Amino acid sequence: MNRERGPRLVAIAGGTASGKTTLAQRLAEALGSEGVAVLPQDAYYRPLDQVPGRNFDHPAAFDLDLLAAHAAALRAGRPVDRPVYDYAVHDRAERTVRLGPAGTIVLEGLLALHDPRVRALADLALYVEAPPDLRLARRVARDMTERGRTAESVLRQWTEQVRPMHAAHVEPQRDHAHLLVRGDRDPAIAVAVFAAWLRPPPAQPEFP
Repeated sequence: MNRERGPRLVAIAGGTASGKTTLAQRLAEALGSEGVAVLPQDAYYRPLDQVPGRNFDHPAAFDLDLLAAHAAALRAGRPVDRPVYDYAVHDRAERTVRLGPAGTIVLEGLLALHDPRVRALADLALYVEAPPDLRLARRVARDMTERGRTAESVLRQWTEQVRPMHAAHVEPQRDHAHLLVRGDRDPAIAVAVFAAWLRPPPAQPEFP
């Protein structure tokens, strides 16, 4: 883990509904939102007609080149215009969101540690894990409430895509993480520790 001065990048990966977004949001709040740029990997989904087999849990579903480029720009202290993904039409919206410059970049998503270009930029790499039954329950509740889906469709996707993609692409990211975080517990302590580590050290007094 690096602790050099300048922008720092935290990459948070983990299974669907494991608690990645909650951890990222709480960490951003602890650090002060004005000094943090949050990069949700979901914003980099490709349009539906470019997603092979309509499998949104496969690495090919994401524009990883653009995500890596934006992460590198923010890490270098340059602003970016991140895309906005519209789940209603499964495509990018015309508007974008201006991010940065920022002292800390929090990149969170299903495959946040999949791309070696992003891993090379990460000062802190985290993997959030939670029991499969808990993640499934959270996924069903979220997709029915926020995305207007039926429980049957969510369960079918879980069986056919989510579970096999987790084994093939998501869980192997544990090996690239500096630390593992329990997603079935309150992240307050973890957030406090990470925020303290990420804050720049106080300036040393100058003596004549």
